[in-house]
Amino acid sequence: MAIRLVTAARSVTGPHRADNQDSVGCGPRFAFVADGVGGHAGGDVASWTVTHRLMAMLATRDLSRVTPDELREMVGQANADLALRVGREPRLRGMATTFTGLFCADDEVRVAHIGDSRAYLVRDGHGRRVTRDDSLVQALVDQGAVDPQDAQHHPQRNVILRSLSGDAADAAGLTLLHVEARPGDRWLLTSDGLSDYVPEHELLGLLSSAPSPDVAAESLERAALEADAHDNVSVAVCDVAEGDPPADEAPRYLGAAADESQGHVGALPGRGVDPGLRRSSRG
Repeated sequence: MAIRLVTAARSVTGPHRADNQDSVGCGPRFAFVADGVGGHAGGDVASWTVTHRLMAMLATRDLSRVTPDELREMVGQANADLALRVGREPRLRGMATTFTGLFCADDEVRVAHIGDSRAYLVRDGHGRRVTRDDSLVQALVDQGAVDPQDAQHHPQRNVILRSLSGDAADAAGLTLLHVEARPGDRWLLTSDGLSDYVPEHELLGLLSSAPSPDVAAESLERAALEADAHDNVSVAVCDVAEGDPPADEAPRYLGAAADESQGHVGALPGRGVDPGLRRSSRG
């Protein structure tokens, strides 16, 4: 069975940040969110580099024929580009990014995940989180040291244990999940600018009740901003549909720009370009 994704995406800087370190890439058979690790040099460059390298590789590949090992290898190649960037620009040493993505095979959706960006699934009206955060707080929850109800507001909730940082061993920490592909499923990929500020039950309610991916993405972005999110907010809402994608459907990118030569990115239909989606002003 051939399947495709009908995707709506948003990425905004938010009122409390000077720049956007998130990146979102999506196409007819893939979507992913990458969040530059906060407080590290070049988080915007890290998320942009991984996203664009993967999009370039996927443009020449038939995802239905890509094996899980090949998918891990592609993420590893995108991660290796971070090391190359640091070799050319030592000021970027320490940059890293999370990564959470969907990749369509013929009969399944593969979820690739590292860090604390998340994937949620709504099926038959019931929603759940699919990924597990690679974070200190999640480890404390697993050990029983932190109550799950307190995790969202824990002061160390943004300390992550795994990410893509250019190290050759990073790809081994990538979690690959296999979920049966069902037309009618709705997926959400999101940076923690949403999940840290909007309670999970509310997030899933908005995701499942919206009549379309576009309405869902708009509602989730608005909910995060109304919750006074102190981070960038990026979401990709993907409906699984049967059949081949339109021949003229092109991949899309929005979010961080690595340098001025990339121009202004992130314009959404019916809007001007959000100034927050332009190049980082950090040195």
